[in-house]
Amino acid sequence: MYLRWKRNFWKHSDLLMAAKATIVMAAVAIPLEIAGLSFFAVTLALGVLAGALSETDDHPRGRIKSLILKVLSFGISSLSVELLRPWPLLLGFGLGLSTILFILVGGTGERYRGVTFGAILIGIYAMIGAEISPAWYWQPLLLPGGALFYGVISLILLYYRPYRLLDEQLARGFMALSGYLDEKSSLFPSDKVQQKQIRGRLALLNVQMVNTLERIKEVLNSYRDANDSDSQLALRFHYFMILQGLHERAASTHERYDLLSNEVSSIEVVELAGHTLHELSHAARKFADSLLTGLRFSSPPSLKWIVDALNVKVEQLNLEQTHPVRLLTGNLTRAGISFQRLTEQPEQAVLPKLSRDERSFWQRFRSQLSFQHPRFRYAIRLALCFWIGFFISEYFEIDKGEWIVLTILFVLQPSYSATRKRLFQRVLGTITGIVAGVLIVKLLTLPGQVLLMLTSAFFFFAWLKRQYSVSVVFITIFVLCAFNLISSRGVPVMLPRLIDTIIGAFLALGTVRFLWPQWQYKRLPGLLTGALQKNIIYLRAILSEYEKGTSDDNLEYRIARREAHQADNSMALAWQDMQAEPRKYRKFRQKAFKLTHLNHALLSFVSAFGAHRELGQSVNSRLLIMGQMVLEIFESNSSLNKKTEEISAVVQQIQELLKEDLPPLERQQLILLYNIADIGRQLLLERNKRGEEL
Repeated sequence: MYLRWKRNFWKHSDLLMAAKATIVMAAVAIPLEIAGLSFFAVTLALGVLAGALSETDDHPRGRIKSLILKVLSFGISSLSVELLRPWPLLLGFGLGLSTILFILVGGTGERYRGVTFGAILIGIYAMIGAEISPAWYWQPLLLPGGALFYGVISLILLYYRPYRLLDEQLARGFMALSGYLDEKSSLFPSDKVQQKQIRGRLALLNVQMVNTLERIKEVLNSYRDANDSDSQLALRFHYFMILQGLHERAASTHERYDLLSNEVSSIEVVELAGHTLHELSHAARKFADSLLTGLRFSSPPSLKWIVDALNVKVEQLNLEQTHPVRLLTGNLTRAGISFQRLTEQPEQAVLPKLSRDERSFWQRFRSQLSFQHPRFRYAIRLALCFWIGFFISEYFEIDKGEWIVLTILFVLQPSYSATRKRLFQRVLGTITGIVAGVLIVKLLTLPGQVLLMLTSAFFFFAWLKRQYSVSVVFITIFVLCAFNLISSRGVPVMLPRLIDTIIGAFLALGTVRFLWPQWQYKRLPGLLTGALQKNIIYLRAILSEYEKGTSDDNLEYRIARREAHQADNSMALAWQDMQAEPRKYRKFRQKAFKLTHLNHALLSFVSAFGAHRELGQSVNSRLLIMGQMVLEIFESNSSLNKKTEEISAVVQQIQELLKEDLPPLERQQLILLYNIADIGRQLLLERNKRGEEL
């Protein structure tokens, strides 16, 4: 029973992080509270909270650097607040300028992003606690001190299991893959209407998948910088390379599945393909669990059984060698083999190359200093919103007006839709937290309030990445308990806190609505152009592998694949954000969905072409010639009308070739290329039709 509970606990990284932060918080708060030093207990606890929120996923050596930066920036931020407190004008001015600086520094890399967010947060915490601090120097000591204590404990635990962070990231990757595969299984079988809905969900799941892959890559580079000769690290690289290959296979489309679903001869195979995807999803989830628990992974016997059954059924039906079902079956079979390879030791002596940003810190910083850069606009917008909130707080002498600024920090996001979503989550969570907290706190003694504060901290961290509105409920109860412990005014400050939250939330929404809004319909043409370019670069990389053969360390190919998926994700997110924008800016959402759907379909067909590139060792020159023609048409500077005519002609040529008596392998390859050319033609037609409207 205990071992099962322990394994389940290790499987949930959010619970582990919540437990770690809460235990550290208890270690600093309980002894001081027993000693009657409530201010010191709560301020150190807030330092722990900020330290945990700003923690980065990094190699232990990188964590040490981050911790040093964190303590220094927390100290400077809180000290500046205390020194400038007698001069509100200077304090507000400094708050805005430092916010711009911190946001831009955070944009230079993941390591700095968490630290700089924490520095802004600590500055606001210092503003809130300034009036109840016994002396000006206590907050600049206690807030960084709490973060330092948490950071040291976290480092000690990390040295106990140094690859835990990397395993967590890889596990997230395989869990994201599992979700994608499970959703894709719904296509087998499906009709045209169902496909449209499923592919919309798949496009958004692909966003999560690609973002997770990017984060794994960054953490792998962090570990490689510290130690590139460790066999354990080589094993994680092996997992990552397999995960990327599985993602390419999962994203592949070999045929319109509604047509396959309507074929009487292949319906049983289509249903078996759906079951196979379910089993692949289960295997991905099982491997993710093994990474987190440390238990040995073995490919599920049910996966091998269903793959074998699928192949037997295909042979029994005696389908043509070029039937799309055979390509689909081959893709699923090789995906199953990939899970068996997860149990093998990597053969490569040298770690595969991964892309990274080679620019210096100053080059990355300077690249943001343009009003066209979204992060620069976000920094200016956040600083201006801080100034407005701070002015309202000071001018109207609002009780606990600093909460307005704190709310702005958490609610204001780079896009309108994200800010709108966060507003409702923040206000709803605060109201619920106040009602629940007031009812509970009045019933508790002092020790009970300490216990409630710590319990609230645990559930805040546990829910933070899963459901933000729920986490707000618990952080509100945490704040109520904290103020009650310090001054017995926890309940009276809740009404001002609610008012401040509403003011701050609507200030954030108004700022992103009226200050340099970037509505998604204006971005769509540029995003589509970029996505087409990235798909063409991806296709060129695939054709190069068909011509020259695949390699073990194909960095250029992997970069092209990743960038094509990232461009597709940008379109999917733009369409998703459009749903939450003001009504008058949503008039193109159906057109946006059509273009997004077609681009994702194009990427899926290109992925299928790439997933079968190992078949290209005996590629016919006609395939390369036709592929080159497709590339040249898309890359030309011709008008959309002319491009559409030219790609239609290529589609016709491939159709004529497919009528000839071709070897099975060449026919399969040409079918894949035909799918790419045909969906590209549809995309150009749709773009030409919608271009003037957009």
